[in-house]
Amino acid sequence: QVQLVESGGGLVQPGGSLRLSCAASGFTFSSYAMSWYRQAPGKERELVATITGTGGSTNYADSVKGRFTISRDNAKKTVYLQMSSLKPEDTAVYYCYVRRTSRDYWGQGTQVTVSS
Repeated sequence: QVQLVESGGGLVQPGGSLRLSCAASGFTFSSYAMSWYRQAPGKERELVATITGTGGSTNYADSVKGRFTISRDNAKKTVYLQMSSLKPEDTAVYYCYVRRTSRDYWGQGTQVTVSS
């Protein structure tokens, strides 16, 4: 079965950096685009970044362009989100996502808190 397990969240000061990881299993990882979403308290879940199966193409939400970088290691079946210049408004639970065979799969989420 498909499993997505995020890690790397935590508390960081404004301007700091964090790297999130999502370890995938149960499907042919390199064949699928992967995404990171986030959900802040009281807000809807929003798409942060997407990367194609080969890693050759990426897309970002305007709010994170130039600050966040999505990448993947297909040998390790892991997708990453490098977050820099973090702002308090980046505080949210971050989720790893894949759509496979017309079904949506989500990880359990990892909390990122940006605060001084």
